[in-house]
Amino acid sequence: MPNTNQANFFDGSRLLFRYAVICVFLLAASQISAQPVKRDKVLYKDDFEKSLNTKTWKVEMVPGPTASVSTKNGKLIIDSPGGVSVWLNQKLSGNISIEYDWKVIADGGKNDRLSDLNQFWMAVDPKNANLFTRNGVFEAYDSLRLYYVGMGGNANTTTRFRKYHGNGKRQLLKEYTDKEHLLKPNQTYHIKILVLNGQTSFWVDGERYFEYNDENPLTEGYFGFRSTWSRHEIDHFQVSRIKSE
Repeated sequence: MPNTNQANFFDGSRLLFRYAVICVFLLAASQISAQPVKRDKVLYKDDFEKSLNTKTWKVEMVPGPTASVSTKNGKLIIDSPGGVSVWLNQKLSGNISIEYDWKVIADGGKNDRLSDLNQFWMAVDPKNANLFTRNGVFEAYDSLRLYYVGMGGNANTTTRFRKYHGNGKRQLLKEYTDKEHLLKPNQTYHIKILVLNGQTSFWVDGERYFEYNDENPLTEGYFGFRSTWSRHEIDHFQVSRIKSE
């Protein structure tokens, strides 16, 4: 007659083994998707110690009496009651990292509002070789092809990752609404964007918020800071060529 306790022991052991195998597989997959990268070459760097170079940075902004983009005390200052995009006038391609420090100011200023730490990358206009033709209104960018993260958007209620397809379609890839992924006032965040072998990811203070393995990856285009009705300080901007370690 079979020993029931022994049979239960072996059944439990098999389940535990299967569980362990699954855990090891998931851990390995996570490590692969977050594979470390090595900086190969710095392509562009700006610490905003001088007046804003209008040949290097292209500003598209809804006009207003309190709207401005400037540099002050080694920071890029975006202060606007309406929409604004600040584009790096350098087309990027291949495997790259884009890094910078960004603080959303909430200190009683006219335009202060805790919202919209936003960015575009790998942006191109399928219908126009000249990307810089828009007026800062957010909807004007719907026809571009790009990746976009809106951190603390919609009055700091959402953090969203989208792919724009160049035909008006803005594909939502992932969204957070929990407070851990929203903005805190006057906190400096270190942002890092990676584009590597068809995968793009978005990191905040070393934590990966988003990652996308794109079947049709965007391999070249422009980077831009993006916001609306708020005040920001940005510093230590750097673009580097990268490769897998």
